[in-house]
Amino acid sequence: MSSSSDILQDNSLLSRIDRLFFKFEKFFALIGGLTILFLVFLAVFNVLGRWFFSMPVSGYIDWVEQSMAVFAFFGIAYCQRLGGHIRMDIVVSRLKGRALWLSEFTSTLIMFIITNILIYGSYLHFLRAFINGDSSMDISLPIWPAKLVVPFALSVLSIRLALQLWAYSRAIINNSAAPVAIPLIEDAATQAAKEAATVSAAEPNINNLPPQTKEEQS
Repeated sequence: MSSSSDILQDNSLLSRIDRLFFKFEKFFALIGGLTILFLVFLAVFNVLGRWFFSMPVSGYIDWVEQSMAVFAFFGIAYCQRLGGHIRMDIVVSRLKGRALWLSEFTSTLIMFIITNILIYGSYLHFLRAFINGDSSMDISLPIWPAKLVVPFALSVLSIRLALQLWAYSRAIINNSAAPVAIPLIEDAATQAAKEAATVSAAEPNINNLPPQTKEEQS
């Protein structure tokens, strides 16, 4: 599954926490997108400055290297909540009921454990860079802010995984057909239908245009 899935909601505590935490995830994803926009403008200024004034942006490579951590990691929890990470679900998509939720719980638990191990290791890298005062090669930008982004973003992901473990646990206990706060698996036909609907919505439908507009289109 590589496309986002439906997330059901209700008035339960889990669903309310899920919706509240999703606001933070969207905010961090927005920061990641704005960082990409910043790099686009920076690249334009660098190229134009080099061509017209022989004055490229000082430390351009250093700024790019520092920014990569932000847009690479700040959207990871947001993508996990929507079920947007690429995964193989050929077998899982055929499971139903408790067997399905147990399988999802197991894979999420493994991911939760690995994520927390990575948080510990990346925090040690940040701490070492902070203590030693590591800096970039060109303009001596401090490296520790970019290294701090990694354990921070992974911590957000860890909280998201904990919420999903809670949701899968409820689904296993209650044998729910459609639990809340987790991305529901969609078959290939449903995903294709949604993608087709998205594309068709973005394209003008000539059949719905007034007669004079149809003639202009032809």
